Amino acid sequence: MPSVAVKLYSVFFKFLLKHRLHNRIQTTSEPSDPFGVTTRPEESVAPANPSFSDGVATKDIHIDPLTSLSIRIFLPESALTPPEPHSNPRSDPLPRSARADPVSRRSSYGPPLREEHRSSSFGGSSGVEGLNLMSDGVYRGYAPGKRGERRRLPVMLQFHGGGWVSGGSDSVANDAFCRRIAKVCDVVVVAVGYRLAPENRYPAAFEDGVKVLNWLAKQANLAECSKSMVGGKSGGHNVGGEFKKSDSHKHIVDSFGASMVEPWLAAHADPSRCVLLGASCGANIADYVARKAVEGGKLLDPVKVVAQVLMYPFFIGSVPTRSEIKLANSYFYDKAMCTLAWKLFLPEEEFSLDHPAANPLVPGRGPPLKLMPPTLTVVAEHDWMRDRAIAYSEELRKVNVDAPVLEYKDAVHEFATLDVLLKSPQAQVCAEDIAIWAKKYISLRGHEFSY
Repeated sequence: MPSVAVKLYSVFFKFLLKHRLHNRIQTTSEPSDPFGVTTRPEESVAPANPSFSDGVATKDIHIDPLTSLSIRIFLPESALTPPEPHSNPRSDPLPRSARADPVSRRSSYGPPLREEHRSSSFGGSSGVEGLNLMSDGVYRGYAPGKRGERRRLPVMLQFHGGGWVSGGSDSVANDAFCRRIAKVCDVVVVAVGYRLAPENRYPAAFEDGVKVLNWLAKQANLAECSKSMVGGKSGGHNVGGEFKKSDSHKHIVDSFGASMVEPWLAAHADPSRCVLLGASCGANIADYVARKAVEGGKLLDPVKVVAQVLMYPFFIGSVPTRSEIKLANSYFYDKAMCTLAWKLFLPEEEFSLDHPAANPLVPGRGPPLKLMPPTLTVVAEHDWMRDRAIAYSEELRKVNVDAPVLEYKDAVHEFATLDVLLKSPQAQVCAEDIAIWAKKYISLRGHEFSY
């Protein structure tokens, strides 16, 4: 059973969430604003920190001038370390920050996980040209230089939870979770601050997820163009790696003269190894974005979605599952409040618990399941939404998609993403388990880990 602290906090969380939902209902009569909001005033926010004070630097970017859509980039300090030229693929030790004591957990749908050392996934050579631009401990990025001179990490596109109406990419809880994922998985995390309901109902949040994926593709192409311009006009050399005023004409700028190339992503992100990760309602967005990526195909080049991680998805349906009946009044998010959240998210004329955004098992949701990327599903023992998530994973396995399920004993909904409050011992273990599975698809050295 969950600890007494978790039970007490669950009561407080439910009371607060119910109050917020009813407040949102009272404001639904007001005309919607397309610009929208991505966080609430009452939300505890962690400011961006571009220095590597705890091993991860962060920055916020507003990427859509017509809406409030924004992202927060989490860059692990390991990205600054040039790779060893002759390292043994299986000899890299697990980073100290990623170690944890063994904790009770189970995988009911596949062989048990093995505790193995994680290796770093990166590309490029051991060259150290293009030195990082550091000023007073603040990391400002790299100047465009020759390809393959810097360590490039996979990109993990992350969608936060919050029942559609709360949460944010910059919330304290989400910031702590993304920092952990960035360090343990050794990836560049891009947390999406999508528009919240009821100011912006379906499909606003889903469209925002696709916009960010397209933005990543645009950034990758702009970075390549910038490299070509530098290479063509300066012979491919950029002494010291700094942007010089005399070189300003060599870089792509917007109408205001600002660089359009995001330096952190241009220097360290490998969009051809992109993983989608969603928690709670964010998992619904991740699954939608994965479907759109399948439909888009080469139109998204060089971005390639190689896998997705669905953490306790916010699935529901008109025909209740066993867990929806047995655990309807479970911890943190009970079924009644979640149904209310769906009413605030879906347009009134489209409301249905079998809406394609809510129920993954309804027919006609897009491309065939056999085309979906490998999907890891994380569920909690005391979560009423668990059975429908497991059923969706079973449907994927029926068409030979790699879709394991990890079920965590004595865990509750959002146990890993609310760890800053719950202090759950399973949270670190969950992050490590995600890293083990994801390395199969994002490592440049082959499938080092397998079930």
